[in-house]
Amino acid sequence: MNIKKLPKYLSDPDYRFLINAGLGFYNGMSDEEYLKRKFRSSVGRELDLENPRTFNEKLQWLKLYDRRPEYTVMVDKYRVRDYIKEKLGEEYLIPLIGVWDDPDEIDFDRLPDKFVLKCNHNSGLGMCICKDRSKLDVRKVRAGLKKGLAQDYYLTGREWPYKDVPRKIICEKYMTDFPGSRDFTDYKFFCFNGYVDCVMVCLERSSGDTKYYFFDRDWNLKRLNIRGKNAPEGFTVPKPDQMGKMFEVAAVLSEGLPFARVDLYQSNDHVYFGEITFFPDSGFDANLLPETDAYFGKLIHLEGINR
Repeated sequence: MNIKKLPKYLSDPDYRFLINAGLGFYNGMSDEEYLKRKFRSSVGRELDLENPRTFNEKLQWLKLYDRRPEYTVMVDKYRVRDYIKEKLGEEYLIPLIGVWDDPDEIDFDRLPDKFVLKCNHNSGLGMCICKDRSKLDVRKVRAGLKKGLAQDYYLTGREWPYKDVPRKIICEKYMTDFPGSRDFTDYKFFCFNGYVDCVMVCLERSSGDTKYYFFDRDWNLKRLNIRGKNAPEGFTVPKPDQMGKMFEVAAVLSEGLPFARVDLYQSNDHVYFGEITFFPDSGFDANLLPETDAYFGKLIHLEGINR
């Protein structure tokens, strides 16, 4: 820990909890107690599990009480491919180059010049986006993948579907929006049991300053975050040709799920599946506008879920 932050660590119990949680001090704590304490430390208020109302609160409730075994397949970046093939068709899958149990098994000389390596059970740690294999530090990539495989992603936010994912490394084709593009724009659809309310467009990801905007099905800006709220009147971004198709795909994949964020891409006018996420920001998004937290919360219906 940075020595400059020591006074805050000593004086602020919420900050201290978050630091200690990251160090694994509370790995043995029950899911319910851990989520209550982390929610208070992250969001700044008590977690109401008896009468959850907001988006963040209901995501915590779903972690604890909506535990259908198929969710473990849906969050597994490798096994979900079979699920998508069955639900939609193989043409929606980003081409798979290889899969391994150990980074030492990877023969980098046989990989293409551009590719993406990632673990199937977590989000980010160990990922390698390679745009030029000749410049790749293979030793560093292997070390990163080993750290990724060792991560128990479930423990950080008690997102239980990740707990029993058989850990693997997958390699996918390097993709862009169109030939010559530097970006692969991410479209994240917020879905509520087959109803797709909106899409969050993630722009300029390669710049280090990703910009997020929400749009509805008719491509009207929804002022659900700070950037969108402050955008000028009439603001918009180019609408992808396949956006209507992407809304349809997101609806199919989210049917029967109280909430799911379905991530899709468009490359050369073709729609590709990214991932299914049940708990964006693990339900601890302190930056979510209060009105958005309440709005999304009303769209999640918990009635009928077998606890």
